[in-house]
Parts: sequence; C-alpha cells; structure tokens
Amino acid sequence: MPHPLSSPSAPSPQHADRHSPELAAGDVPAHLSQWVEPLFDSDGPLGWKAESIPLAQALHRVLAQDVTATVDVPPHDNAAMDGHAFRGDALRPGHDLVLPLANGVLRAGGVWSGPDPRHHAVRIMTGAPMPPGLDTVVPLELAFAPPGADHLRIPAGAVRPGQHRRPAGEDVKAGHAMLPKGRRLQPADLGLVASLGWARVPVWPRLRVGLLCVGDELLSPGEPGRPGAVYNSHTATLLTLLQRMGCTVHDLGAVADDTAALRGAVAQAQRDCDVLLTSGGLGGGDADHTVATLRELALSDPTGRCTVQGWHTAVRPGRPMAAGHLPRTGSQPPLLWLGLPGNPVAMLVGVWVFVRPVLLRCMGVQGEALAPPLALRAHALEPLPHKPGRTEYLRGVVSRTADGGLAVRSSGPQGSGVLRSVTEANALVVLPATTGPVAVGQAVDVWLLDTLW
Repeated sequence: MPHPLSSPSAPSPQHADRHSPELAAGDVPAHLSQWVEPLFDSDGPLGWKAESIPLAQALHRVLAQDVTATVDVPPHDNAAMDGHAFRGDALRPGHDLVLPLANGVLRAGGVWSGPDPRHHAVRIMTGAPMPPGLDTVVPLELAFAPPGADHLRIPAGAVRPGQHRRPAGEDVKAGHAMLPKGRRLQPADLGLVASLGWARVPVWPRLRVGLLCVGDELLSPGEPGRPGAVYNSHTATLLTLLQRMGCTVHDLGAVADDTAALRGAVAQAQRDCDVLLTSGGLGGGDADHTVATLRELALSDPTGRCTVQGWHTAVRPGRPMAAGHLPRTGSQPPLLWLGLPGNPVAMLVGVWVFVRPVLLRCMGVQGEALAPPLALRAHALEPLPHKPGRTEYLRGVVSRTADGGLAVRSSGPQGSGVLRSVTEANALVVLPATTGPVAVGQAVDVWLLDTLW
C-alpha cells in the first residue's frame, strides 16, 4: 500500500498538536484522498468482488458495472392514449376522415390477430401494441362513432400523423449504456433496470464502518448519571446516518481516553471493518490519546505502509481531524481511520462536509454524487456574525419569501455542543473564510440538510 504523500499546507505526519498549522476547508478533500485512493485497484474499492442481489434489496447500493440495455423499452410501438389506431397518411388537411371500424378492442398485453387493419380504424387501449401498418391514435373523445355504427369519423385537425404513438425504444435503446458503474441506485434506477427484464443487479458489497466514541466523560443512554459526565449522543446520530447511507455499522461503543481501551476497540475494527470512524480524543491535551495510540499501531506494521496523521482544519464548528491507515492481517487492504472532533455539532458538520464524500468513494460511488452539495442562494433575514479566516457552517432555517425567493435565519445558539441548533435547522449556511459578517439582505450559500443525510 503506497505511503501517503505529505501536503505542503499540512502538519507533519509525525506530529500534530494544538500548534499545528490549519488546513483550509477546500484543501481537506485532496488531503484525505491520500489515504482513500490507495485502497482502490483497477477493479474497484477495497479488493471487493461484485455481488448480484435482487432488485428489491438494491436501493442505495452502488453499481459494480455499467447497466447496458439488452432490449428496447418499450419493445414495440404502442398507444399513448385510449382511442382508435389508423394510418396517419390517410389524413387530408381541412377534411374529415371516415374509416370503417375493425371488430374488437386491442388491449395492453395483447397483439392484433384480425385481418389486415391498414384501411380500418382499430379500437385500442393505452399501452397496447400498434397493429401492423398503423401509426396514429385519435383519442376516444375526439372522434365520432354512433352506437352500433360500423365506421368512425375523425374531424379535420383532430390529430396529426404519428400522434399519440410511443415508438419502440423511446425510453431505452438496446445496446445503450443506461446506468454507469459507480452509481448509487435510486428508486427510478431500479424501475429502469426492471424494465430491461433484469431481476438482479451487480453491486459492490456494503461498506463496513466501525463507530467508536472516545471520552472519559461519556455515559451510554440508560446509565445513571454521575458528576462531570454527559450522555453519548454521537452513536445515535452517526449510526443512523451511516445506515441511511447504506453502510453496515459496527457499534464499537464508547471508551475512555485510555490506551488499552482504545487498542481493544480498534482491534475489533481491524478484524471486522473497512473503515474506522472515531469521535473525540483529538484535542491534543494530556488526556487525548487517540492519535498517539493509533500512530503506534500504524508504526507496528512490518511493511511500513501504514501511517497516521492529525491536523487542524480552518472550519467552525470543528477544528481537529485525523486520518490514517491501520494494519490488518493477510492480504486485506489496511483499515482506513477517520478521526473527528468530540463536540456533537462539530462532529456532525465534519461528517457532512468531509467524511460523507470519503465514505461514498469507499462504497464505490463515482461521478457527480461525490461533488459538494448543490448550493442555493438565500438572503439573510438577520445579521450573521462571522470572522474571516475560517469557513463557517452555521445552522439555519431557510424559508420561502413572498416573491418566491429564499431567505435564511439562524436556528439559534451556534455553539459546537448545541445539537439543538441542528434539530431546529433545515440548512447549513456556508460562510467562506474570505468573507466577514453578513448583513441583513445579503445573499449567502445554503446547503439543505435533506441533501446531506
């Protein structure tokens, strides 16, 4: 496994503490890629082999190969409306058209089995294959056939030649690539695959993520309280977020800032996981042992291929981050470690902004899905304080204005430990490091939270 490259703007891999230089928010993705891209080979991520699963189980799974159409969809010309099928070249501008009616009604799922219909009008239902030689459908309400009549009158201008017919292959042409490798499958994608007649689809395995929270102060929900302690909100937040992404989550619990406890939890991740995600223990204080402990594990790799690095990121909320490779046995690729700050909102913003794209990449996702969220522009309803120097992600409430535009206000106190600021928000307000305070009416970029979960 290649050794990660140093970044000129990043701290040395051998040292990262409270005095480390800050990495700009825009530089973090490229910095993290040093640990992500070596996990891929020419076939895909993490040495995985594709698996074939039923469509009903494939929502949000990642395609392991292109989906190429093997048939036309629809497979035949068919009626787009209930009506009567006939030859469009029989129409004459400014003249009604009268045609004899063929016997019977052609419904979806059937085929025409009567005599040559080319000089007749054939009653046809939506989705039914067009009878041979017929290319136009006049809707029922636009033509006239008295009860018991043996003919149909189509008024002049009621329909154009070829109208209300869906041609074969209108949706999908046989031989065309329909969905690319690396696509995270959405409901409409599964319908498209089903329309090709496929019952199963090739996908990458689920990414296995170990979730570990670090801190002497953490209590599990349900435990009795004690002085100086707080309940662990990280696991509930991250576990459900990761499951929603489609990951298999291994809850490694919460451990104290203790080297032995850390080593024990990490050993389980080394056995069972592809990625280890930790929160807390990165502050550089005397009680923060996470980076040092995991660096010792990395340096114990006899191949010398593993390394660990901590750094400070110029964002608010959240500053400390870490990443690295930890050794695993046999031919397995190393365990990817991603370390996040311990304050609840700082941790969550770190996942949204930096970790989520990394996990999607490790899941095999390619293309636009890895790009930053679509930013909308909204006008501030109140002053938004901001000091230049760091990119800030305020939690905000976006609303619609009377003229159809967007406006945004703060969701309340913005401390990095105030998780309520997220529950009462529907967006992140992105304030670049190069800007200052935001005045009322000033336009800002917002990311809707629904695009981040």
